[in-house]
Amino acid sequence: MKTVVVIPAYNEAATIQDIVRRVLEQQLSLIVVDDGSSDDTLHCLAPLNITVLKNETNQGKGASLWRGMQQAIQSGADTIITLDGDGQHRPEDIPRLLAAARDEPGKIIIGARTLDADTAPKARRRANRFADFWISWACGYPVDDSQSGFRLYPVDLLTALKIKIPRKKSFVFESEILINAATQGTRCLSVAIPSIYQQGARASHFRPVKDISGITLMVAHHLLSKGMAPLNLLRALNVLPVK
Repeated sequence: MKTVVVIPAYNEAATIQDIVRRVLEQQLSLIVVDDGSSDDTLHCLAPLNITVLKNETNQGKGASLWRGMQQAIQSGADTIITLDGDGQHRPEDIPRLLAAARDEPGKIIIGARTLDADTAPKARRRANRFADFWISWACGYPVDDSQSGFRLYPVDLLTALKIKIPRKKSFVFESEILINAATQGTRCLSVAIPSIYQQGARASHFRPVKDISGITLMVAHHLLSKGMAPLNLLRALNVLPVK
C-alpha cells in the first residue's frame, strides 16, 4: 500500500519546513501545493526532496487539496493523508491514522482534535461544534471534528465520489466529501489527536462566520434535496441507531 501526504500551503514560511521534515521522518511520499503564497514558502521548500506544485494565484484550500490529490493518485497512491502546514497537526500522529485505516479499511479517518480541546479559541470551538451538528445531520451519524484537515482518504473512495472541483476560496470542499461519502454508504472514523494552537502563530485562514455560513448553505442544499432527512437527524443525535 502506498500512502502519499498532501499539504496545502498558503503563506506558511514560518512552519512549513519543519512540518515537511517531520513528515519525511515518517518515510512517506509528500506533495506540497503552494497556493500562490506571497511570503517565502517556496524558498523554504526548495532544498527539500519533495514534490511541490504551485498555484500561480491563490485558489483556496479546497482547490489546492484537489490538485494535490490528483497528483497523488497519478503517482499510484492507495491512500492519501492531508494535513495543514501551520503546525496545528503533528506529523508524528500519522501512524494513528494509518493504524485506524488498517482496522477499518475503506473509511475516511479524521484526526479529531478532542485531546486538550479547551486550548482552542472559543470562537473556533463554537464554530466547529455548529458545523459538526449540520454535517452529522447530513451524514446521518455523529461526526467528531468535521473541520479537521488532518485526514486519511482511501483513493478508491475519492475516485468513486462525484466531487465538484472546488472553485471558491472556502472550506466547504472537505465537508462535502464527508457528506458525499455518507450518501454512498461510507462513514468516517475519528481518532483523537491533540489540539494545538500555538501562541504567535499566523492567523487562521478559516473565517468562522463566512466559512461556516458556506458550509451550512451546502448542507442545507443536501438536506432539502432529501426532504430534510429527519431520520438522519435522529441518528446524528443518537436517538435512533445508526444504520
